[in-house]
Amino acid sequence: MKRLARSWRNISSDDDDYGDGKYSLPTSSDFQPLDTQVIDELMNMGTEQEELHVFAGLLFCFMAFLIFSIYGQTTMPWELRYHAYFMDEIESWAVIAADWVAVLVCLMAIAGLLRSSRSRRQWLWVSCCCGVLLAVFWLYNMLKLPKFRWDVIWLPLGPLSGAGFCLYVDTLLNESSEEVKQLRNYMYAYKAR
Repeated sequence: MKRLARSWRNISSDDDDYGDGKYSLPTSSDFQPLDTQVIDELMNMGTEQEELHVFAGLLFCFMAFLIFSIYGQTTMPWELRYHAYFMDEIESWAVIAADWVAVLVCLMAIAGLLRSSRSRRQWLWVSCCCGVLLAVFWLYNMLKLPKFRWDVIWLPLGPLSGAGFCLYVDTLLNESSEEVKQLRNYMYAYKAR
């Protein structure tokens, strides 16, 4: 390892483009402790959860599109191309019901994201499970078509992936908030010394 570090220093000192130390390996003297104010700012920045609102807003837009789709299927059956593929396979009411289930999946995922109670994870898991059932319904009907239509793959995967992404984002934010709590405990233990 020392030989690699020595050769790296020799290469970086011989080369004029890299001589400014920009691409050199860090040494033990390069590491300086952070100021407590910087640490406090970093920890407070990690507790903000605007990301949840962004994902909830995106899912709300998808839900609004699904409601438009329900309206279109109700007023003019089979006029929307992505529903017209299933004209010979399923009834119009089944398409409308499947779209309502997709709206329900999106609503449960949004509720799971924006709730601050302990049941938020349950809302997200239930939305994922309903999304799986909806995906099975759409994929089954897509496989019954004479030709598999890739342009409607969003019907089974849209609500499922929306709920899955929300669950993933919630999990990441929970992990990062646990790490921030752990850092705070370390910082307070260090200050107490």
